[in-house]
Amino acid sequence: MKTSYNGVQVPAAGSAIQYSADGMFSVPDRPVIPFIEGDGTGRDIWKASRLVFDAAVEKAYGGRRSVAWLEIFAGEKAFRQFNEWLPQDSVDAIRDFRVAIKGPLTTPVGGGIRSLNVTLRQVLDLYSCVRPVRYFEGVPSPVREPQRMNVVIFRENTEDVYAGIEWRSDSAEVKKLIAFLNDEMLKGTKKSIREDSGIGIKPMSPFGTKRLVRRAIVYALENQRNVVTLVHKGNIQKFTEGAFRDWGYELATQEFRPYVVTERESWIVDNKDKNPNISIEANSEAIEPGLEQATDEFKKQLHAEVKRTLDTLYESHGNGKWKKKILINDRIADSVFQQVLTRADEYQVFATPNLNGDYLSDACAAQVGGLGMAPGANIGDGFGVFEATHGTAPKYADKDVINPSSVMLSGAMMFEFMGWKEVSTLIENGIARTIQQKKVTYDLERLMPGAKKLKTSEYAAAIIQNMQASAGAD
Repeated sequence: MKTSYNGVQVPAAGSAIQYSADGMFSVPDRPVIPFIEGDGTGRDIWKASRLVFDAAVEKAYGGRRSVAWLEIFAGEKAFRQFNEWLPQDSVDAIRDFRVAIKGPLTTPVGGGIRSLNVTLRQVLDLYSCVRPVRYFEGVPSPVREPQRMNVVIFRENTEDVYAGIEWRSDSAEVKKLIAFLNDEMLKGTKKSIREDSGIGIKPMSPFGTKRLVRRAIVYALENQRNVVTLVHKGNIQKFTEGAFRDWGYELATQEFRPYVVTERESWIVDNKDKNPNISIEANSEAIEPGLEQATDEFKKQLHAEVKRTLDTLYESHGNGKWKKKILINDRIADSVFQQVLTRADEYQVFATPNLNGDYLSDACAAQVGGLGMAPGANIGDGFGVFEATHGTAPKYADKDVINPSSVMLSGAMMFEFMGWKEVSTLIENGIARTIQQKKVTYDLERLMPGAKKLKTSEYAAAIIQNMQASAGAD
């Protein structure tokens, strides 16, 4: 571990968070936490957020604990100072100190790095993008009942299209690939790829899928959430998206068998609960409408599935016990977009491939106030980087007007991740009270009749005042 990173001295009073071989973090009373200020509006929102973080820690612990902040660099500020978009020292600092927080970063124009955020995730193997989406009372929303939205999205971070490989239309490389596909892989089929196509390949693996789904299920167990939904487009892409679904179910039933029930298993067990004398054939017909039109082979496989489920699960999951398990189900991606609008309260935890999760998290956030109210984190084994989920909005930079709630709520996630739950509760409740008082930044004020428009810094001050006036981390 170095004494300085990018020329900035490590705070002498701070200590590094430790991570043990058994997967546990050990957080000292004065942890060193690296931060990246962020580009554009990042300067304003980080300044405001840090004030709230320090006030919450002081309120919660009365000086017994504090954060030793260490600035590290990425994005435009790094490029101006070091002629690098992402200096190695910044990556090393996150790796050494384990937990970090960052504002929004610019994606460089002209190649070299596809995205600084994506690069950080891949370099540190931050394989799980975690985005909780909940409603704060009083926030303007385009839907009638935004309070029904309370989900946590676990989005796979290292595979799918964000780790994909692309070849430009009409390039020599793509012509070679298309020739191989048409002449070899698709030979003898009715399929072919147009000669002028651009080509992209997206990798998805059992390894990447299972560790993501594992983290989602562990979260559900630890936070009393009882539905985990696998989101996919497996009806079309059977060996990537469909495999994500299959690997997710496999992981759930193999590693968490006493604690979970799949949706299909719940139908079989519930049919037996309602009619203890139901036959295998009748149970099969109940879960698969139109079975009489199926082939004999399909019927045979289904009967075997029903019998196997009852033989292995009924003792532990029958007589209503399955209702107390975590339900593992799956939904087609386009169907989920409809259902988070019409029946959001039926969902609690989502596990998704990268692209589906990207779309879904923004669509859910739109219902509860937009990305300005949406926190996020990138988590790996032994590391956590917490971040604003919105962009840099450079035209508003240094104007002290932007809503800093995304970074503040990401900080609340960070403190909860560290085990400092009292701090995260203070931050969340301080934001909630301030919004209920209709003291908000311009993005919310323009949609809230009777609201008072505050600058970014004034909004932070109001939150701190509400935290200090509270009885504690209630």
